Amino acid sequence: MAKKNIVVTGGAGFIGSHVVDLLIANKWNVHVIDDLSTGQRAFINPKAALHKCDIRSTTTRKIIVKLRPKCVIHLAAQIDLRRSVREPSYDADINLVGGLKVLEACREAGVKHVVFASSAAVYSGIKQLPVKETALSKPASPYGIAKMTFEHYLRVEEDIAGIKSACLRFANVYGPRQTVHGEAGVVAIFLTRLLAGQPCLINGDGRQTRDYIYVGDVARMVVAAAKRGLAGVYNVGTGVQTDVNHIYSGLAAAAGVKTAARHVPAKPGEDRKIALDPTKARRAIGWRAEIKLNDGLRLTKEWLDRSIKAGRLIR
Repeated sequence: MAKKNIVVTGGAGFIGSHVVDLLIANKWNVHVIDDLSTGQRAFINPKAALHKCDIRSTTTRKIIVKLRPKCVIHLAAQIDLRRSVREPSYDADINLVGGLKVLEACREAGVKHVVFASSAAVYSGIKQLPVKETALSKPASPYGIAKMTFEHYLRVEEDIAGIKSACLRFANVYGPRQTVHGEAGVVAIFLTRLLAGQPCLINGDGRQTRDYIYVGDVARMVVAAAKRGLAGVYNVGTGVQTDVNHIYSGLAAAAGVKTAARHVPAKPGEDRKIALDPTKARRAIGWRAEIKLNDGLRLTKEWLDRSIKAGRLIR
């Protein structure tokens, strides 16, 4: 039986490369579309085909139309929330215009299913935690606005072209291959600085909480959504709040560092607390996060240790 084609945009990136590995393990014929602006060629599974191009290009459209994949997993994005505030038009050009270029190619190719990497950034100021998918979405950044808007485009596209979609709202993803840039790189930033003997900075009092989820658990959800043709909006998180001080103390202990972090002024407008309720995903397909935080932090440190010894630092 011939393998089914699947396209992963952003497949050379942090989350995307883990998704590609799992797809390969599940016998998919994987095609990666990535311009390598933030992704790394070294992360791509050798059994996957790499197409080096921008998602906004006509080349991307031609590749998708030629392959006629069973599913497109759209992970490519501008992920730096702070950059989205500084340059909202740049963020929208990639996260909205780029996404729409991919979606138009899917329509032309007859693709019937899209899995989209959305974000917890669509939520803001939610008092009742962990937040459910039905909570009022009021993004506090251009990045969150773009993610929320593209969810709406996908919803309408099902009515127009019959393309079903799974919008997966990721919590703060961490783990091996994470860069020190982007939306939720505090684990990578702290570890990189600790292992380099550099001081770590914490914004505000460090009691702000986030929902930290290991990248392997996220990859399992993405692949399950593709395999089952899942449709709808789903939180991908643990439902557990962890504050930044706890993250730092755990990583410092693992790195053998006794120096306290430096506290700097809090970022204006930053949510104090967030955690995503994963109940809907569990009820729909039996998915739940399996890697405990301490285990995930250990696995991440071990990977970074190996990378440093091999002379391969994440950028």
